[in-house]
Amino acid sequence: MHVIQAAIPLFFLCIVLELLWSQRTGRRISRLNDALSDLSCGVLSQMVGIFDKALTLGAFIWVAEHLRVQRTVAFVAEWPNRPIFGGGEAAAPWAVDGAALAAWAAAFVLVDFCYYWSHRMSHEVNVLWAGHVVHHQSEEYNLSVALRQASIGKAMTWVFYLPLALIGMPWQLFVVSHGLNLIYQFLIHTRAVGQMGRLTEWVLNTPSHHRVHHGVNPKYQDTNYGGVFIVFDRWFGTFQGEEEEPVYGITKPLRSWNPLWANLHVFVQMARDVRRTPAWGDRLRIVFGRPGWRPAALGGPERPAEVSAETFEKFDPPVPAPLAVYGFVQFAVALIASFLVLRSAAQGLDAGLAAAAFFVVVALAGVAGVFERAQWARPLETARLVALGVASAVLAVTGGAPALITWGGVVFAGVSLLVLWRYRGALTEVELAPIM
Repeated sequence: MHVIQAAIPLFFLCIVLELLWSQRTGRRISRLNDALSDLSCGVLSQMVGIFDKALTLGAFIWVAEHLRVQRTVAFVAEWPNRPIFGGGEAAAPWAVDGAALAAWAAAFVLVDFCYYWSHRMSHEVNVLWAGHVVHHQSEEYNLSVALRQASIGKAMTWVFYLPLALIGMPWQLFVVSHGLNLIYQFLIHTRAVGQMGRLTEWVLNTPSHHRVHHGVNPKYQDTNYGGVFIVFDRWFGTFQGEEEEPVYGITKPLRSWNPLWANLHVFVQMARDVRRTPAWGDRLRIVFGRPGWRPAALGGPERPAEVSAETFEKFDPPVPAPLAVYGFVQFAVALIASFLVLRSAAQGLDAGLAAAAFFVVVALAGVAGVFERAQWARPLETARLVALGVASAVLAVTGGAPALITWGGVVFAGVSLLVLWRYRGALTEVELAPIM
């Protein structure tokens, strides 16, 4: 969405301001490994979005064009699809178009209403939770967590917005309203803001309300689903106020920084449970029932245990400082490459762009392996850097790209390999992250 892309500078500015607040107050609210994992999940989500936007937005446009009620019910008016201000060449630029204002306001509220149900079902239906769980895996709570988005969940939850297409909402109103909804949600992923005024807390989803939503404490789970407005939670019985600061994360910690594993681990566990369950009814309930439900043969339903900030141990494997710098630099390069890929994708997809996207994903997985001190990161990173160096050298010799970039790629790959092999002894962890 163009609205989200336009807000990216705002996102990073707010993250910097939050870090400055953290330093000034002495409250440690973020860690490098966790923040890079959050951003890696966000980058992966954007990479996948290159390919699924045509499906999700295309379906909305098709339904709005062919199935909207205005095509069959003559007295239902079409939605105005024009700017709020101006409204025509003869109108003053500051003149307010009342019908357009009402349409945009209704679209904004209705998008949040649909978001509420999409979000709620993503917590109450296991297969939808498998696609949404990525956003809740961080054991911190800060603005970078807001960028920790799932790659698979969007392919399952877009159907919750189709009623808006059926009532004839123009896709432009939907796209902008949905984008503004997500930008607002970014701003409430922070511990820098306490509780706000009584009226604000009653109507809007605030940082306090959303901290509760991310809490792993049993009394906080499955509450506060709203995006912008908290009134839907109050109406439908899913509201919970903040009583003490939550413990953040999921009931069975991921214990990995890998964005690929973050998106797949619940699906893998679900497939294993289905395979070990003989009754088809139980199999369907594993997939479409509430998260944590299991038949008696697998031990019965799981209940979340009580947690406290004093006893909760965060996943935080120590990494030598030079290796951490190596991981940060590799991530920074992958992030720049992802921006270039996303910008090029607006002009169309081709094999070269797909290859570049694949390279970014492999780089993100390698960075995760480095911060996990995983043994598999050594051959993966070696192969990736060798491939990068060879490809850069070929482009330099053939003149396929500017010499500064290609020879820079050769030097970067070579220096990175030297650092990796100098500290390869720190990559000793053999096991992959445990299944739930």
